Amino acid sequence: MLSSLCAQGMLPAEIVVVDASDNVTQTSEILAEWQCIVKQMTTIKHELAKEIGAAAQRNQGVAIATRPFIWFIDDDVVFESNCVQRLWGAVESDRQLGGVNAMIVNQRYQTPGAISQFIFTLMHGGAEKTFAGRVIGPAINLLPEDGKDLPEVVPVEWLNTTCTMYRREALPTPAFDAIFTGYSFMEDLALSRRVATAGWKLANVRHAQIFHHSQSAANKQDIAAMAFMELRNRRYVMTEILNRRTFSDYLRLGLWECFTIASDLTSTGGFRNLPKVLAGKLRALFAPGSSAKHFRTS
Repeated sequence: MLSSLCAQGMLPAEIVVVDASDNVTQTSEILAEWQCIVKQMTTIKHELAKEIGAAAQRNQGVAIATRPFIWFIDDDVVFESNCVQRLWGAVESDRQLGGVNAMIVNQRYQTPGAISQFIFTLMHGGAEKTFAGRVIGPAINLLPEDGKDLPEVVPVEWLNTTCTMYRREALPTPAFDAIFTGYSFMEDLALSRRVATAGWKLANVRHAQIFHHSQSAANKQDIAAMAFMELRNRRYVMTEILNRRTFSDYLRLGLWECFTIASDLTSTGGFRNLPKVLAGKLRALFAPGSSAKHFRTS
């Protein structure tokens, strides 16, 4: 990430690294080498993580940062040409833009097949020409799309945290809720929807592009824990962020969970992992806040 950032036409004034690695010395050496390259153009702050977890570490980083814009960047991305300039140009062009993110070239919206299109329509409660960049049903967030017929800056309903610039004034304090621990599944959706609810616009900058080398990690390999987090966090975002608490919302949530479990069975090891997945989902049903007593009927 740092190497490709050096090739950009502009650099951030400040970089904050909240380190939860197993080799802090190595991280320090990498940052020192990079500081020598960029000299005084960028100030680097290297802090040990007080609490390990994506959301917690980002909250710590925001608290340390001093600039009026907060730029979340994963350490496993590679910037394509002029990515930073295009992101910065977009957020500067419209004072009402609370946040903008880069297009992840290897992770973007693909035209759904017939079954997925039917499920999306059912979750949304109606058909759409495209569901790209939308948040539908029980907190289902769909990736943005690319296309020659689209403008450079495309309005979206949510932003990821892989490579996203926010105006600091648009962010809540803290940026991420305490429920998002470890891998912090859906913390990006919760944050961006809070920003949008406060009246800010969100957008995807199509020509600001990155490649995301998503890395395997222990917390991603614990199948039961991931299944638990997926259901618990989605329910939290659905009810507490999107304020969707009707019986039909919970019904859609149940249908979506069944759909994703069925989809996983078509992948390698799907049936072998099924008991762990079901155990994680069952545990999430009885996690705090799972009670159905808050159902609304309208």
